Amino acid sequence: MSGEGKAGDAPSGPLTVRLLDEGTWPAFARLVEANNGVWGGCWCMGFHVRLGKGRTAGQNRAEKEQLVREGATHAALVLDGDDCVGWCQFGSPAELPHIKSRRAYEKDLTALPDWRVTCFFTGKGQRGRGVARTALGGALAEIARKGGGTVEGYPEETDDRSVSGSFLHTGPMAVFENHGFTRTRPISPHRWVVTLTVAPA
Repeated sequence: MSGEGKAGDAPSGPLTVRLLDEGTWPAFARLVEANNGVWGGCWCMGFHVRLGKGRTAGQNRAEKEQLVREGATHAALVLDGDDCVGWCQFGSPAELPHIKSRRAYEKDLTALPDWRVTCFFTGKGQRGRGVARTALGGALAEIARKGGGTVEGYPEETDDRSVSGSFLHTGPMAVFENHGFTRTRPISPHRWVVTLTVAPA
């Protein structure tokens, strides 16, 4: 989920990548809490479950933390020192069943991928540092470590349009293409399915 949230002081040290787990949960949670739960309380649960009326930010937070404890959610966190400045979420279709533009996606679906890259978030003041690019690289490295396979993303093609950050939560096209993804098919006027085959590490 590309965003505009506070992530600490001005850019300083080199960026590193760590996976979301019980040890990195506090850093992840600090960034989310500094941003109203991300998009009004999603807590990066929108691709795990169908969000709707009746669900609260507190419920999303609790369920996300439970998934982290169970090892049932995956994200590459980008850190500046001890501060999380952004992330990229990835996982299997079983973990992340609720993608955007589902009807158009399923219309020409022939086979599910092994992995999905569903969303990105970058903290306010951190843009221009390559946070999304670094996060996607970390996700792909972990996918390779876990055996590789076909990876799908669902980025927004900005072209020459000025696009709100809320539309870029699935990632900008350039970040995916810079990592070697190719466009497979459009699923909305500006959103594409992009794919990459990752070899096992």
